[in-house]
Amino acid sequence: MSRTVSAPTCAWCGKELAVSGRGRPRKYCSQSCKQRAYEQRHNVTGTSIPQEAVIIHPDRAAALRDSLFELRCAAEDIATATSEGAEPDEVRDLCNELVTLARAIEKLR
Repeated sequence: MSRTVSAPTCAWCGKELAVSGRGRPRKYCSQSCKQRAYEQRHNVTGTSIPQEAVIIHPDRAAALRDSLFELRCAAEDIATATSEGAEPDEVRDLCNELVTLARAIEKLR
């Protein structure tokens, strides 16, 4: 079984990073992402909040919950379709929708 090596991604926003091949590998895609990560680390200093915790606005948390609900519904649609003997084309379309939703959720950072 072969494994594909994925390109490195920004530690803050998840954007794919270009690999230069020289020096230390980059952790952030831009100075802005580096700054946001610094601010995040230092916002929790001196509190009981763990360093790896992510602090997000309540509106973004609600949007994430909604997106995860959509993702679960799409997965349930696939399970229902397969149990009811749906045509392969219909199942493929539902799977494509599931993958599209998952990719959109991955971009939320």
